[in-house]
Amino acid sequence: MKKLILFLITLIPVLALAQESSVIQELDSKTDQYTKIAMQIWENPELGYLESESSALHQKTLSEAGFEVKAGVAGIPTAFVAEFGSGKPVIGIMAEFDALPGVSQKASPFREAVVEGGAGHACGHHLFGTASVAAGIAVKNWLDANGGQGTIRVYGTPAEEGGGGKVYMARAGLMDDVDVMLHWHPSSRNNAGANSSLANISTKFRFYGVASHAAAAPERGKSALDGVEAMNFMVNLMREHVPQETRMHYVITRGGEAPNVVPAFAESYHYVRHPDVKVVKEIFQKMVAAAEGAAKGTQTTMEYEIINGVYNLLPNETLARVMHKNLEIIGGVRYSEEDKKFAEELIKSYPDLSINPAEDAMKIDPFMVRETGTGGSTDVGDVSWLVPTAGLGVATWVPGTSAHTWQAVAAGGTPIGAKGMMVAAKTLALTALDVIKNPEIATKANEELNRRRGAGFNYEALVGDREAPLDYRK
Repeated sequence: MKKLILFLITLIPVLALAQESSVIQELDSKTDQYTKIAMQIWENPELGYLESESSALHQKTLSEAGFEVKAGVAGIPTAFVAEFGSGKPVIGIMAEFDALPGVSQKASPFREAVVEGGAGHACGHHLFGTASVAAGIAVKNWLDANGGQGTIRVYGTPAEEGGGGKVYMARAGLMDDVDVMLHWHPSSRNNAGANSSLANISTKFRFYGVASHAAAAPERGKSALDGVEAMNFMVNLMREHVPQETRMHYVITRGGEAPNVVPAFAESYHYVRHPDVKVVKEIFQKMVAAAEGAAKGTQTTMEYEIINGVYNLLPNETLARVMHKNLEIIGGVRYSEEDKKFAEELIKSYPDLSINPAEDAMKIDPFMVRETGTGGSTDVGDVSWLVPTAGLGVATWVPGTSAHTWQAVAAGGTPIGAKGMMVAAKTLALTALDVIKNPEIATKANEELNRRRGAGFNYEALVGDREAPLDYRK
């Protein structure tokens, strides 16, 4: 059977070029339309769970293309599911559209904020959502023209940046009948490996004390800030006694109002990450114990709120190899002379000028399987434990660019970003069509999923039964 799957995969480039050229041509013909949509969202960056206009624009685009759109799913006003077709296989494509705070930037190779302290698409989700919508519509049109059997869904997934929108959608059962799930992400490179990520629990710890005059009557006060600092001290001591792959980081979000007032309230915001979700749970309980001890020692009270919790990505090599072959068919991002000039100027802002030439945007990274997660976390992780999931990165940013930077915002507002977006749309569309025409791929991908997650797996969201934190960016 393994030989059969490998044989089918080797046929994909030929089949795609011969039979899906119409899909590629359609997407090429609509590049200007989709670029306009992406740039409209780029110019109006909206934070997590507040993406009303961005979500509405994607819903309108899908509805006009013939999709049935269900809005406000999973109790989230900006979440939606758009569907076309019937029967198996059911193929999902995820679309993100939230921005990040504090990274406003013009489409310039120099640091120039549009609004000082304002939001910006420093993770390229304006491109992410638009490419996914474009791919979904292209697959829908192919099904219309060819009478194929299958269902295509576009999932509008808000608040990936710390809000965990996909977690609540997954917990609500919106993906239970999906056979394969596809996604992508802006990047500085082109790749489609079978990769993992870090599981993560993010939590706000709130301490309550008693206010008093810090000079005239300090003995009457109980400092909530002392509670926060005592907790943070103990958490920092924990770093010596956790697995080396662990990442723990925090900020003090509230530390008091004035130095001469003993703080009655203080708050710190903590992340704990690890490649294994089980280890994250264990370390989180130690963090809670540290907070409880800090409250006892400072004679304050403490409560905590889990803001977000995501699983590590579960790789799916079967599906990822199909996506990688399609990325190779489409190729990387080709720069015009203007693009090259922009990139060369932007690269001057990087610390190391000897790496990542602009030409790297055209290259496709070799296929790799990374079982152990590194780097960041994503709510795609939860989905990947429920549905076979594959994703790709596309060089919508100048090579060498880090996510969550002004350089990422800048490139995302130029033709460089738009060209990468269309590479992603084509790759997603071809991969979806491969699964439609070769259902055996979905079967084998699900067998791999079951093997990787183990017998008796039962999904439990790390956020528990809380509702989505719709106000976490307010």
